Amino acid sequence: MTDSVQGELRRPRRRKRGLVSRIVGVFGELLITAGVLVLLFLGWQFTLNGVMLSNQQASDADQLIDGWQSGGDDAVPAPAAPATDGTTATPAFAYGEPPAPAGEAAPGDAEEFAVVYVPRFGSDFKKTIAEGVDPRSVLNKGGAGHYTSTQMPGEVGNFAIAAHRDGWGSPFLKINELQLGDKIYVETQAGWYTYTFRGLEYVTPYGVGVIDPVPQVPNAAPTDRILTMTSCNPLYVASERIIAYSVLTDWTPRSAGAPAEISGLVGA
Repeated sequence: MTDSVQGELRRPRRRKRGLVSRIVGVFGELLITAGVLVLLFLGWQFTLNGVMLSNQQASDADQLIDGWQSGGDDAVPAPAAPATDGTTATPAFAYGEPPAPAGEAAPGDAEEFAVVYVPRFGSDFKKTIAEGVDPRSVLNKGGAGHYTSTQMPGEVGNFAIAAHRDGWGSPFLKINELQLGDKIYVETQAGWYTYTFRGLEYVTPYGVGVIDPVPQVPNAAPTDRILTMTSCNPLYVASERIIAYSVLTDWTPRSAGAPAEISGLVGA
């Protein structure tokens, strides 16, 4: 009997975990939980939230366009007449100089006042442009924001806008894919401003010279009509800023109809 008792199988005693080991274990579990939450957040940002913001942006843009179209058509400016000295006064644009917005009321903070179309970003790409670049009231709504210190569409100088590249609808996700000669259209109540892409630049987050009237040339007097688009770079890190420069090459009054490349998107 004694031998039988001594021969029974017994489970080995579990060694008690030390305090350090338990702390490391808890910390590891917290990291795993945090990682799962981050993945869920990213999934929400790039799927459901992105789709919702894109749909809302399309709706907001259409409402803005409908308001302009219902306001009546302006007369199409006539091309410049021949000069009296016998030479031909050729306008810079087919419909003459773009209208100066100086007499128009400046848009209010976070007010949507324009729509931007970038065919390179997708055949259905159209986003609103609102006044200001505050993330919460403007950029996080999935559109673009206008740097208030810069010029307005069509003005001589620098019309500078910003938008998210990753998350919140990612409107400028493909900004690095722009190619020389790509067209970017900005629609306002007056009509459509056609900008042609010229090149990219990468700067630090403090490189504010890109939104000067003449980018990166302080105190210079502007002569061109520039569109500057800014966003974060690289994706998911944002240690620098990617800058896309374009120059105004044409403009079309509302009464003449939208440029052919985006005619299917206007009011659609």
